[in-house]
Amino acid sequence: MLKSILRGWKSQGYLDGIQLLRNRSTFFMYAFSELILATASVSGMVLLASKFGGIGVWSRTDIFFLLGYALTVDSLLEMFFGYNIRNISRRIGRGQLDHLLVQPRPLWIALFTEGFSPFSVFLRLIPGGVLIGWAITQKPIEISPMWWGWFALNIVASVGVVLGYSFAWGSLAFWSPRGAEEICSSISRMFGQLQIFPLNGLGIITGGLLTILPIGFMAWFPARTLLTVPLYPQSLLITPIVSLCFLGLGLVSFVRGLAHYGRTGSQRYLDHGHRR
Repeated sequence: MLKSILRGWKSQGYLDGIQLLRNRSTFFMYAFSELILATASVSGMVLLASKFGGIGVWSRTDIFFLLGYALTVDSLLEMFFGYNIRNISRRIGRGQLDHLLVQPRPLWIALFTEGFSPFSVFLRLIPGGVLIGWAITQKPIEISPMWWGWFALNIVASVGVVLGYSFAWGSLAFWSPRGAEEICSSISRMFGQLQIFPLNGLGIITGGLLTILPIGFMAWFPARTLLTVPLYPQSLLITPIVSLCFLGLGLVSFVRGLAHYGRTGSQRYLDHGHRR
């Protein structure tokens, strides 16, 4: 099993690398555009936090850590689940899931490895790493190996929350391929637009952004717990627990949808091969 995953990552990483490194102009185009996109996505909040010394109860340092955390989670999602694995409704709605089902390997391994694109996404991690590195040097908290372990666990858990939520909604494409084909794209846009904001002081809306639309678990909640470890150490387990719940929900939804798909097949194609 582990060998299959590593073999899949190796082959996908090779394909990603050769398309990026095939010539100098392509490499610099990708590098420059990825850095610009990642930086631009948080530049507004960086400028606001720098101008006013923070936002609400969040200091400038806290905001920078939040932004770095959000960029890291989004980059890892794109690095490991690109090529419409993160937006699984596209694969299902367009009838492209059959391309995975005919492969001589388990479907979950194909989904876990096919979206791996380390080289084309790697540069997105740089702005996030810079923001996190600067923030933790300014905060009066103990940065120990244990803290880094909790940091890594919460990063993975945040990725799991987004992925599980996306698969749960994306599975609707099994029943309504045309209507739900882009539902995961809308979810990704909502997460991308709201992940960089601190959610303190929103009252009942905060609860909704941690349950119905769990944007808060992509960056705000885990970032807050990591910055207040001495006060609330038990809260470091909340994001991993929520992640398991959403991953379970996504798995159940996808498996039920796949069973339906096994009975009906793709509804986007006529018998003679033309797309509706």
